[in-house]
Amino acid sequence: MKILVTGAAGFIGSHLAEKLLALGHEVVGIDVFTSYYSRKIKEYNLINLRINSKFTFIEADIATVDLKTLFQGVKIVFHQAAQAGVRASWGKDFNVYLKDNLEVTQKLLEAAKEVSLDNFVYASSSSVYGDTELLPMWERNLPKPYSPYGVSKLAAEHLCYLYWKNYGVPTVSLRYFTVYGPRQRPDMAFHKFIRALIFGKPIEIYGDGEQTRDFTYISDIVEANIAVIEKKGIEGEVFNLGGGSRIFLKEAAALIVASFPGSAQVVYGGKQKGDVRHTAADFSKAKEILGYNPKVTIQEGLKNEIAYLKKLYQEVVLP
Repeated sequence: MKILVTGAAGFIGSHLAEKLLALGHEVVGIDVFTSYYSRKIKEYNLINLRINSKFTFIEADIATVDLKTLFQGVKIVFHQAAQAGVRASWGKDFNVYLKDNLEVTQKLLEAAKEVSLDNFVYASSSSVYGDTELLPMWERNLPKPYSPYGVSKLAAEHLCYLYWKNYGVPTVSLRYFTVYGPRQRPDMAFHKFIRALIFGKPIEIYGDGEQTRDFTYISDIVEANIAVIEKKGIEGEVFNLGGGSRIFLKEAAALIVASFPGSAQVVYGGKQKGDVRHTAADFSKAKEILGYNPKVTIQEGLKNEIAYLKKLYQEVVLP
């Protein structure tokens, strides 16, 4: 089956594309290589994909590419591409989030309604819930985003639902909770902590470190995406995908520090605008309907990410 993966050079998109190829599918990946982080990192993500004869890579902006041509023969779309980052979504930079998270999604949905797709899977975010005190977060909670980024992801979710109800585009939205593991983006906390230790620098934590996150390992996220396309009758649905590894951020930092020889300095900075205090996923819906069952513990997952980043920064990227 021919499958389109947007954001294929990114963290989640590259892992998902590899899994789809392993399952025997033909994969078309598209990515624009934005300046949000080093192109070298994304090229490194693509190494295994580029050598697979069933993988076609297109370097292009979805906003301007010929979508009719892109969608030829495609039966499933995994829309992973987005402008990520809560803290960068304020001010004039919000225009980037409007374009890459909302307008691009709308263009893909417009193209999707003109063809016969089996699935259109949208990568959403726990950021749609905002800084809620209602924990754990479950799909029936009223979303109240706490950042412009969260607003853009929620708006795109609504577009997916509208195109399902009005045009029959078989959309499903997956709300990811803090995904980590090999290839994690360099702006994300674990990557930043590990990189700091690799280069002998202090770990910086925004806030007091008492904030908690529900960390979800990359392979569990990939398996959930695969489960969606194997399940019938779930069009228009939204699912939480958490990892069941909710811990304090300072605890996570301590686990990372303990994986390196010697001691490390941890410094605390000011709370950042848009950062929520806690996240915790109720993923019982995904468990019941998709058979979702996260398997990787935070200890195992961090071990894998540390090993990967040591290799990455040794082979490719300068500090």
